[in-house]
Amino acid sequence: MPTDPRKILVTCALPYANGSIHLGHMLEHVQADIWVRYQRLRGHIVNFICADDAHGTAIMLKAEQMGITPEEMIKAVSEEHQRDLVTFGISFDNYHSTHSSENFELLTSHIYLNLKKKGFISSRVISQLFDSKKGIFLPDRFIKGTCPNCRSTNQYGDNCDECGETYSPTELIEPKSTISGTDPIIKNSKHFFFDLPKFEAMLREWTLSGTLQSEIANKMQEWLKAGLKQWDISRDSPYFGFEIPGEEGKFFYVWIDAPVGYISSFKNLCTKREDLNFNEYWHKNSTTELYHFIGKDIVYFHSLFWPAMLEGSDFRKPNNIFVHGYLTINGMKMSKSKGTFIKANTYSRYLDPECLRYYYATKLNKHINDLDLNLEDFIQRFNSDIVNKIVNLASRNATFISKRFGGKLSANFTEKKLYNEFVASSELIAELYETREFSHLIREITTLADKANQYIDEKAPWIIAKNTDKEKELQNICSVGINLFRILMLYLKPIMPKLTARAEAFINEKLTWNCIVNPLIDHKITEFKTLFNRIDSKQVEAMIKEAKKDTEIESFLN
Repeated sequence: MPTDPRKILVTCALPYANGSIHLGHMLEHVQADIWVRYQRLRGHIVNFICADDAHGTAIMLKAEQMGITPEEMIKAVSEEHQRDLVTFGISFDNYHSTHSSENFELLTSHIYLNLKKKGFISSRVISQLFDSKKGIFLPDRFIKGTCPNCRSTNQYGDNCDECGETYSPTELIEPKSTISGTDPIIKNSKHFFFDLPKFEAMLREWTLSGTLQSEIANKMQEWLKAGLKQWDISRDSPYFGFEIPGEEGKFFYVWIDAPVGYISSFKNLCTKREDLNFNEYWHKNSTTELYHFIGKDIVYFHSLFWPAMLEGSDFRKPNNIFVHGYLTINGMKMSKSKGTFIKANTYSRYLDPECLRYYYATKLNKHINDLDLNLEDFIQRFNSDIVNKIVNLASRNATFISKRFGGKLSANFTEKKLYNEFVASSELIAELYETREFSHLIREITTLADKANQYIDEKAPWIIAKNTDKEKELQNICSVGINLFRILMLYLKPIMPKLTARAEAFINEKLTWNCIVNPLIDHKITEFKTLFNRIDSKQVEAMIKEAKKDTEIESFLN
């Protein structure tokens, strides 16, 4: 690890402002937050930011359906999103919105006009499907019809879920507007395009630089080999978003202003803190680090369009894009009918968010595999690892220390070899945190927990306690147990910060990365209080029941 603190900017993909955050969204936020908390624990300077993705046709239509303005809707959604993220311990330094003055200024003046000046923006007339009843050009997701390739029905306007074929909405057979149910007509409109092919050489070099995940680098090679196309960055009125400068009735497509939200959220943070310099982090020659955590469904935008936009407008590119897979529940896609489309706030009404943070960590690694939240395994795994192994380690030793020794740990540490073995694991633990190999990390921690409990089992302090002549031996054994628990809690701190805070209050020490070099001796701990309760299957059953109820209410309202 570097001796000087690293300066790091970390982002999560922006949640769309037309609905609640669910457990699939939370997977990404938890993964990023664990990594961020680890970096902070090592003394690095980390700015962790996000924002709501607040523009687009879907938001405009939903606000209209609700009888409120889009501005009113996105404000309420943002407040809900931020409450949920705080509840799950996501430690953002700033949470902003793409519907902001900073985003407008950066997109229009610093990015679009710069790209246009350099010749990277062009325009031409294209044909689109138009809903005559609604008076609106239809985005791909608001068109359904029969796939022109495999003839599967009820497919969206851009790709077929059955055969995987991509196509233009105008190629759909018997297309229908999902807004009005009418047959759309083909209508011409002038659109604006970002000339992505001009950045092919840069993207090819960036892909081969060795910084991206191998799966992403390979996928980019496929896309580059297939050939890049110009990107349509405009949409026609009516549309909720930013109007393109000098082009009346033409708006920026939501996917061009969404990633700019990373820059604008940081710019907004700079107005709140005097210690931050915007150019230090976003200048094209910046030596700070920039990382995006995203899902695999938006890799195309982040690995092709985004770095090209940044290059063309003289901003720096990310050091890496950390991509994760989808979340499944009980082996299936999240399902509203089965009650497994679970909102974050539904979960938190029945279960502690740190249980989910821990379970996600047991499954996450640096690859792009899908992650399954198996609810039965979730209960068993958490109760076994955290309650039975780690929390119980503190409980079974603290009782003797408090009742027999006034809360004072032994002045003589008797198991230095065992203790040093636990401390030596910090190098591997650090590497696994850095490389996002959290599942491997958890295996290492639970292996250490097993060793600690095995030591206590072998020494059997409950038997020694019956012999008043062995008081010192009893204190020594239990002091070793508390010290091993202390190391385990440090290693878990980025994953379970609230549990660690309770453990710190019990140990009577704030845990830092270097504090475990030496054991606590002749140190007074506080009275032990229950650190975590077991998960009851009835809690999970009640959560699923409410998730189904949420779906029924939503279906009724829609």
